[in-house]
Amino acid sequence: MKTARKFILAVLAITCLIPSSNLFAQEEAEETSSPVSVSADMVSGYVWRGTRFAGASFQPTIEFTTGGLALGTWGSYDYSGLFAEADLYAAYSFDFGLSLGVTDYYYPGSDYSEFGDTISSHALEINLGYEISDFYLSGNYILNNSANGAGAKGGDLYFEAGYSFGAFDLFVGGGDGWHTVAGTGTKDDGTAEDFWKDDKFGLCNIGISTSKEIKITDSFSLPVFGQAIWNPEAKDFNIVVGMSF
Repeated sequence: MKTARKFILAVLAITCLIPSSNLFAQEEAEETSSPVSVSADMVSGYVWRGTRFAGASFQPTIEFTTGGLALGTWGSYDYSGLFAEADLYAAYSFDFGLSLGVTDYYYPGSDYSEFGDTISSHALEINLGYEISDFYLSGNYILNNSANGAGAKGGDLYFEAGYSFGAFDLFVGGGDGWHTVAGTGTKDDGTAEDFWKDDKFGLCNIGISTSKEIKITDSFSLPVFGQAIWNPEAKDFNIVVGMSF
């Protein structure tokens, strides 16, 4: 808790030292209506679908949008230099609340060109979502069975539902594969290839999230968000706070 507080205070201090011309960059970007946007989050910890991957991290996004189509890249880099992720994604959102997409998960340090039949450094996931009023539902499925180089066994499933109450949001998610890996099981011959032997579908991501804006000047506010996340499958609990630029 103290680490997260120091992290936020340090970022706020740096923000206050930024020249005013940079503080208005967000307004100017919106006025130009460019189809390309650049943004970033700074978080006290990287927790994805209930699993903690890293501590304090910088998470940049570059996205191109036109109509309902979005093409982009998202990454996460922790400040210790021990964890890095660089994903590509494409998604299309329809006016009636349905969204379809695909995400390519990749972790720097492995061979980016590795797309073999038995092992790949990429995990390709289909994303399906539906949103109506304050309720949303999503489903995700890993396509390639060779994704073990990226930590997935192939065929991994994840479903999530959430509801916004205005001041806060509630969400519940569950999956299998890399979401609920139970251990490093081995085959009868002693090999470690049967890593997913004890894998099963389970609840792994239950939590609450909220956000607010901290006013810096009369024309600039800093978005801040927080989450409390419980993973029943892993018997783990995390609190994450962050800010967006």
